Amino acid sequence: WADPWAAAFPEARVIEDTDVLDLSVQSCDLIIHALALHCANDPVGQIIQCARNLRPDGLFIAICFGGQTLQELRSSLATAESQITGGLSPRVLPMADLQDLGALLQRANLALPVADSAVQTAAYPNLNALMRDLRAMGESNAMTDRSRRFTPRSLFQSAEAIYKTEFANSDEKLLATFEQIFLTGWAPDETQQKPLRPGSAKMRLADALGVAEHNLKD
Repeated sequence: WADPWAAAFPEARVIEDTDVLDLSVQSCDLIIHALALHCANDPVGQIIQCARNLRPDGLFIAICFGGQTLQELRSSLATAESQITGGLSPRVLPMADLQDLGALLQRANLALPVADSAVQTAAYPNLNALMRDLRAMGESNAMTDRSRRFTPRSLFQSAEAIYKTEFANSDEKLLATFEQIFLTGWAPDETQQKPLRPGSAKMRLADALGVAEHNLKD
């Protein structure tokens, strides 16, 4: 995922998404965390490191997959595995939702935080095609506590049958959700806009909107 950013910003420095980022304190005006935050062992620590390494009024941008991603695959595999083995093992990365990721920006003391998401749905002819795409994306099962035992073929056959029953479109193609979450936050600086103090407004909201003001009933 670093290649498109390196092509767009040829003078930018591209670093590995290790637990400890190879950055110096207040050394960057812009940090882009590109589609790796959902794989981090400590996403809070990653954002805090980025915030610490921004110069005042520097911008942090992150793009990562959110909690709706691969929800169909997660459900189908879990149902199939519980039916066949009577248990569950981690097979799809757990991913945070929009609200939780937005809160991380505030925990990192970034100013003017914004979090938004975009959901896209892809269609695949079969489960193997989806798995090939995930491997090509580097999104296969990388969890350290994943099962090390041989997975029987019957599990994937059962998962595909469940997938087709529960999550196929009218063309019998398997639908896969990908939720992309976009985060932005700024390193605090005195020049940034700040909210007014409570009670300091010069105009009532009703006057600004040109409507009558009504008291709410208790």
